[in-house]
Amino acid sequence: ENAEFKELMASDSAAKELLGFAKNRLNKFYNPKLYAAPPKRELTEDAFVQYHRGAPPPAPETFGPYTKKSSETGGVIAMIDLLIRDLEKEMTEADVMEKDAQGEYEKVMAESSDKRAADSKALTQKGAMKASTEEALESEKESKAGSIQELMTTSEYIAALHEECDWLVQYYDERKEARASEVESLGNAKAVLSGADFSLLQRTSAFLARH
Repeated sequence: ENAEFKELMASDSAAKELLGFAKNRLNKFYNPKLYAAPPKRELTEDAFVQYHRGAPPPAPETFGPYTKKSSETGGVIAMIDLLIRDLEKEMTEADVMEKDAQGEYEKVMAESSDKRAADSKALTQKGAMKASTEEALESEKESKAGSIQELMTTSEYIAALHEECDWLVQYYDERKEARASEVESLGNAKAVLSGADFSLLQRTSAFLARH
């Protein structure tokens, strides 16, 4: 759009310059007081090239260089002025539209920039959240692995206790009988020892009495 605007402004400027040149040439012959002598440099060739298709035809020969037809000439000049005003209006409108378009473009670009910044921030936050989640997941895996290992150790210990308890239950009666036998043997031994001590005491007392 900017290229079209520049092309339009260049074309309208060339047309306006060309119409001004034609108006001034007419004034030279028909309204000398309004004639403005151009600078030494002639109208640029680019102006003719850019507007060559829409260039107005040369002044009719019927006017003649020295023939004064004020009404007809005034009509031609008025038409040129109208064309110039139309061109100026078109250029003004185009300039306003271009500024509006430029402002809208800058607004869109600013909004796009803000959106990109927001998206980048959101992406960074999501990346940090993902990293945190992955770290928590890894920690949870390690904790789970430790819990499983602890559970296995506990299970093994319980199994060992269970085997020991089973052995104790299985041989309880035998152990009980063996223990009772041991207690009985100890009692018998004690009784024997007690009887031997009493006999010895009696013999010792008798011996002392005789002597």
